Amino acid sequence: MNNSLPPHTNLTNNLVTTMAYSVFKTGGKQYRVQVGDKIDVEKLDLDEGTETSFSEVLLVNDGSTTTVGAPVVEGAAVKATVVEQFRGKKVIAFKFKRRQGYHKTKGSRRHLTKLEITSIS
Repeated sequence: MNNSLPPHTNLTNNLVTTMAYSVFKTGGKQYRVQVGDKIDVEKLDLDEGTETSFSEVLLVNDGSTTTVGAPVVEGAAVKATVVEQFRGKKVIAFKFKRRQGYHKTKGSRRHLTKLEITSIS
């Protein structure tokens, strides 16, 4: 694979084609996805196997043309299926003040939802 090609690029018979992708927003973060991707997002209050739709789509690329929203693309949607609800890795916050005998450790785990992207329209 040529390292100068952008990500999500297929090289078939020396012909470069870019697969359709989209950028959407959920949980205060933006995600670049294409059909079949599995991503971890902030917890969504949905059961496993449920299909959901995200209408806050910021950019859509159908392989040949790119549509950028101002701020969102009208009529565009990203559909995904909930694969699982889980908790992320533990994050340690360690506070320390030198020469004071002050050490404080605090840990937390984020609640996440794993999604599989089913369609971009």
